[in-house]
Amino acid sequence: MTRHIQADVAIHTHPEHGEGPVWDDRDGALLWVDIPRGQLHRFHVDAGTDEITDLGQQLGAVALREQGGVVLAMEDGFALMAPGGSAQMIAPITADDSNLRFNDGKCDPAGRFFAGTMAKDYTPGASQLHRLDPDLSVTTVLRDLTISNGLAWAADGRTMYFIDTPTHGIDAFDYDVAAGQIARRRRIIDIPERLGFPDGMCIDDDGCLWVALYDGGAVHRYTPDARLDAIIELPVTKATSCAFGGSGLDRLFITTSTERFTAEQFQGQPLAGAVFVCEPGVTGPSPSRFTG
Repeated sequence: MTRHIQADVAIHTHPEHGEGPVWDDRDGALLWVDIPRGQLHRFHVDAGTDEITDLGQQLGAVALREQGGVVLAMEDGFALMAPGGSAQMIAPITADDSNLRFNDGKCDPAGRFFAGTMAKDYTPGASQLHRLDPDLSVTTVLRDLTISNGLAWAADGRTMYFIDTPTHGIDAFDYDVAAGQIARRRRIIDIPERLGFPDGMCIDDDGCLWVALYDGGAVHRYTPDARLDAIIELPVTKATSCAFGGSGLDRLFITTSTERFTAEQFQGQPLAGAVFVCEPGVTGPSPSRFTG
């Protein structure tokens, strides 16, 4: 039987497009981004405060660094930012193409940062998935994508999960942790269009995938045998991503969007853009940190 889980508001805010949550276990804070506004948010859960850093260009994703600070997938490419410092571009991947920007990203178990791009006009096949290694070199891992999105790795590091949103499903790859290489792509979960578009995702300690459904108003949990096991129904339509956090990594934080909202939509969804939180009854792994 599919479980239904209630979510509450963690932060009542109205970003244009909230995305990419990641839990900082050293600071007890949830980092997340507002992509179009180029804002990095740091939500201190116990204090209830949400600090905002304006980065000056669109910001697709953020991940923690082992040595402190963060690594960023910005509109133009990869950047590093030390605590209290400013973003320093290290690899301007998309700087020469004004129609591309970086989108979702996450670190693999060995501390490499994967992040993909998308065309601002949604041109099919124009996007790629890139890997930033600890030596700051960049490798293109996948090509011919449209909206490179959610990423996750199995606990043993031998499987990588990936979403290219318009394909309406989740793919798996064999993963070589030592080399950071993928092989044998296959479809493992199909998500009907009526349920929304698969966006960001995370994995829990049972090996189940939690997938945010953009225009679907929900987060779905899929078991390793592709069974829909749990549904978090939200009072807003545009769910974007999710991440485990809290001191016990037993809470699931969910970002949402107000992208292209009309005045009527705002009236009908006054909580649109909020960050939600729930207790899903399982825990998740600590996020991997970039080792460069």
